Amino acid sequence: MMKTMIKLTMSLGFMAMATQQATAEQNRNCAPREAVVERLASTYGESRQSIGLGERGMVIETFASSDTGTWTITVTTPNGLTCLVASGQSWEELAEALPPQGNDA
Repeated sequence: MMKTMIKLTMSLGFMAMATQQATAEQNRNCAPREAVVERLASTYGESRQSIGLGERGMVIETFASSDTGTWTITVTTPNGLTCLVASGQSWEELAEALPPQGNDA
């Protein structure tokens, strides 16, 4: 489950890195990491559910709340600036097993 979430998070994070950071800042989607984490916790009840390391030292994280059902994916630059990549509702935690090896699904 954790590997699946990290792969999903990292894939979305790579898409976010393809966009220019300046665009995100102009849209006010970026702030210091501490402020973003505090806002996600206080406003939406979200806590970190997964973390992964992307290209160029970018940290990709998924925050979610099983109480509110909201989720947010962030990318944090090495200098501590955190940008929102995606968010939504209906968060569900999954524990899916990998398919047996040798089977073409």
